[in-house]
Amino acid sequence: MTNLIYTEWLKMRKYRAFWWMAAIVALSYPGINYIFFQIFQNLMSKGNSTSDIMKMLVGNPFTFPEIWHTVAYASSIFIFIPSIVVIMFITNEYTYKTHRQNVIDGWSRNQFMTSKLIDVLIVSILVTLLYVIVALVIGFVNKDENPTANIWEQSYYIGLFGLQAFSQLSIAFFIAFLARKAFVALGIFLFYFIILEPVAVGFSKVYANDIGKFMPLEISDRLIPVPAFLGKFDEEGYRNSIEAVNMHVVYSIVLIVIIWGACYLINKRRDF
Repeated sequence: MTNLIYTEWLKMRKYRAFWWMAAIVALSYPGINYIFFQIFQNLMSKGNSTSDIMKMLVGNPFTFPEIWHTVAYASSIFIFIPSIVVIMFITNEYTYKTHRQNVIDGWSRNQFMTSKLIDVLIVSILVTLLYVIVALVIGFVNKDENPTANIWEQSYYIGLFGLQAFSQLSIAFFIAFLARKAFVALGIFLFYFIILEPVAVGFSKVYANDIGKFMPLEISDRLIPVPAFLGKFDEEGYRNSIEAVNMHVVYSIVLIVIIWGACYLINKRRDF
């Protein structure tokens, strides 16, 4: 296992595109949440009757403990950014034939796939750590507004966000693993992520008894419902989405097992 991790590190270290994309991820997540925070601050600081009513209705979603939920939701919208990192990294293996070299050097096919599983897991952990840092920073900046709050009360969103990240990055990996070519995989993933599945899910909510909740990305999207302050505009829908989280944890784990099981099976039978 140590050898697999070390070899993957050597590949990452020499791959400039990976570091450029990693830098974009590192900047985008804090930037995205900071923009949302500033928009909220601007709305609440106007000092008129409308802003006063809004404060009474929604409170401050950028203080502890609600910050864990708010930042998780905002960050989850842009999970496609680290997905690009995963797609680039696996397709790079086929572009430069390093997957063959690994086997020539003595790796089994299962070891090669395990190394890719480790890559996706590492990216998921790094994204989750970034989310934790952003939530803590914004939460402590606003701690004076709710000094008695329990900082860790909703920290279970760390686990939910991590599971969501790993699930959706696994989907991105699976598409890239099947396509092998970076531009093809990126095109398929972005089309599916931005257009195809959202349209299908929206259609199913209206015409198909919400069967779209079982679609690959939607399964893990529902791990993190809209923040509580948005849920006040549809309290029944918000309660239902919160109650469904536990089932979607199960669905997400099952989907992850299916994806990686399929990857190992295909890799075992595929012509290198």
